[in-house]
Amino acid sequence: MSSPPEEATDSVNEADAAGPELLPTAVRGAVEALLFVADGPLELTQLAAAVQRPVAEIAEVLAIITAELDERSSGWQLRPAATGFRLYTRDEYASVVESFLLEGQRSRLSQAALETLAVIAYKQPVTRSRISAIRGVNVDGVVRTLLARELITEVGTDPETGGGLYRTTPTFLEKMGISSVEELPSLAPLLPELDTLDSDEL
Repeated sequence: MSSPPEEATDSVNEADAAGPELLPTAVRGAVEALLFVADGPLELTQLAAAVQRPVAEIAEVLAIITAELDERSSGWQLRPAATGFRLYTRDEYASVVESFLLEGQRSRLSQAALETLAVIAYKQPVTRSRISAIRGVNVDGVVRTLLARELITEVGTDPETGGGLYRTTPTFLEKMGISSVEELPSLAPLLPELDTLDSDEL
């Protein structure tokens, strides 16, 4: 059996040294996942750093995602926001989304919604990622429900993470029968076993 040409052998060795490259479909999937879980708009440089690909390539990936979502009239659309990009529900489906959320208002808050609302009330202003870290679960759906019921509202972005900040509303105070969040009961007497924890977690 004849040995491979010298040039071909060198090419194989160089590829092995560089390691396997992330396939285009994997890059796109990673970008989509990041956009889905992000609290706020993601900049090109953030996405490029996260998937370790050139900024120009990420710009092309975003263009492909945008075109495909538009072509099939997906419920999602990718739009520029601030200095980055963010996924939004498509405008033409707003009435369906609004009807669904308003229908949910006629039911009582779930345990998950009550727990999330409590975290926001005591930690406000707070980002979704912080809420998720405290509760240990994804809270995107619950936050949307609380927003629809006007119990919480978005009040800007966190300067460090760029994530949206949430706080309670006058409607929340009205439902609670108090005039300010300062009137909320202290958690310490209710959770004596947590006295030894960092006070920031209370």
